[in-house]
Amino acid sequence: MNRARIPLRKRLLVRLLIASVLIAVCSVAATAWLAVTTTTRALREEQGQALADDMDILAELSGYAATHPDWKGVRATVRVLSARTGRRIALTTADRTLLADSAPRGTSLPPRAAATVDPLRTDTHSERGAQLSGTDPRVVGPYRLTAAERTKLDALARARQGCFSRHGIDTTVDAMPSGRPVLRITDGAVGPDYVPEPCADGLLNAPTPTEEKALAGLRQHARGCLTRQGLDAGTPLALGGVTGLDLRDPTVSPGFPVKGDGASVRAARTCLEDALRTQLDPYVAPVAELFLGGGDSAAAPRWDLSAANKAKVVGAAGLVLAVTVAVTAVVASRLVRPLRALTEAAQQPPDRHARVPVTTRDETGILAEAFNDLAERRERLEAQRKALVSDVAHELRSPLTNIRGWLEVTRDGLVEPDAELLTALHEEALVLQRVIDDLRDLAAADAGTLRLHREPVAADELLAQVAAAHRVAADTAGVTLRTETDGVPWLDADPVRLRQALGNLVTNAVRHTPPDGTVTLTARRAGEQVVLEVADTGTGIAAEDLPHVFERFWRAEKSRSRRTGGSGLGLPIVRQLTTAHGGTAQAASTPGAGSVFTLRLPAAAAPRDG
Repeated sequence: MNRARIPLRKRLLVRLLIASVLIAVCSVAATAWLAVTTTTRALREEQGQALADDMDILAELSGYAATHPDWKGVRATVRVLSARTGRRIALTTADRTLLADSAPRGTSLPPRAAATVDPLRTDTHSERGAQLSGTDPRVVGPYRLTAAERTKLDALARARQGCFSRHGIDTTVDAMPSGRPVLRITDGAVGPDYVPEPCADGLLNAPTPTEEKALAGLRQHARGCLTRQGLDAGTPLALGGVTGLDLRDPTVSPGFPVKGDGASVRAARTCLEDALRTQLDPYVAPVAELFLGGGDSAAAPRWDLSAANKAKVVGAAGLVLAVTVAVTAVVASRLVRPLRALTEAAQQPPDRHARVPVTTRDETGILAEAFNDLAERRERLEAQRKALVSDVAHELRSPLTNIRGWLEVTRDGLVEPDAELLTALHEEALVLQRVIDDLRDLAAADAGTLRLHREPVAADELLAQVAAAHRVAADTAGVTLRTETDGVPWLDADPVRLRQALGNLVTNAVRHTPPDGTVTLTARRAGEQVVLEVADTGTGIAAEDLPHVFERFWRAEKSRSRRTGGSGLGLPIVRQLTTAHGGTAQAASTPGAGSVFTLRLPAAAAPRDG
């Protein structure tokens, strides 16, 4: 075995070991990565919780500022928030004057503020996650309803809720910071703005005197800005859901019928927002700076491996690597052993036809079986090749020997070159030509160069032509030759080649049918195929010889001469011609009763007349 010629890096055992090492390293790395990722995710979730707490702190302080004109009573709120969240909370004015601090007196503030508390300009107000921008909706100011107005609107809200309920729509009544009740639809079958026609009386949405007064003031504050923008400010403002004006919904008019492009709408909304802040400013606490814990100076949480943990990871990685290498070495050795046997058998000389033992039923065992089958086929093909060379030499030598012998005795003057001698020489030349033509046809079929000139062929006419061509030979042998056709099946085929194939079958059948026997040619349509059969009542073929009838130069009777048994190329030519047409050739026989040769060829549609 030439094992030394295989480079070390290309040996199967080395490749399996390398693969196992890579797998082990990847598994250890994946485990370490998963541990680090899980820990990091937990730390990030903790950071996220801290951020959520910070947002809640800012939201509550913004709510305090929205409902108080100053920060005088904020210390109690700061202490409660600090105790609940565990964070240091400090609140100062814009110039760093301390308003409230949960830390002991004298504790220095962080270098930077975490946020600015301004309910009139906020984007951090959250009802557990909702992000808003603009004015904090809890700033009510002059829009707060009186007790009498709230009582009246609550009654209207309950009446509208009952109307919705009668129409099969479930609603809830929510109170806005100003005290105005709002109906919210909980039934998902309709949109949130849907109002049944009997319930659309407009009473619940009508502004109260308090809201009318506040809207008039807002209009007065916005008039100058709108006039400078060239917009009309003379139409009453639309009532919103919180403070009397919803400036955050881009689909709702800001209170004035603004006509024009998007820039005009944005300018009007800016004027109204500024006017609303001016109107609400006296009702809210001044802007303040919020400091939380260490502020932005706090280092981000980090997870690091200790020396002991590193040693554990390295030890576990080494153990996994050692076990993987050991198992791979054992498995690889078992896999390589039969492969080496296959290599040694394949390197034997062709005449040895070595076999390998099949010891397993896995892929290697299947490969060994395939190798043994291949060796058997190679041995069989080698025997056929030798037989083919011998048969071809015999078939060519016999007529050539006869021709040479007659020519030599004629040259020596022992025989006169009369007509009978010339006829005999001509017959021997025809035999030689027939063998050469058969070999040429087989070679062309094997090389794929056999040309077919296809045309529509009627099966009944084809059988009639073949029968007519062999009628004389059949009558001479005392054999009855007949044809039978079921309908008129058509084929798309080369008529010359099909006559050649059927002619070979008929010649073979007549040769092996005794006098008073019958050879029958039949044709019928079977689905997408046309079935052509040549059946005889001859001696038949033995069961052990039937699989070999289409082999080249094969004869059932080895002692039979060329003149009594043919050249042994007729049936192989039949199979090759049938295959070239896209069909199949089969043989069936009962010894003593006869044989049937069947050709199945693709059918064709009958041509149209005219």
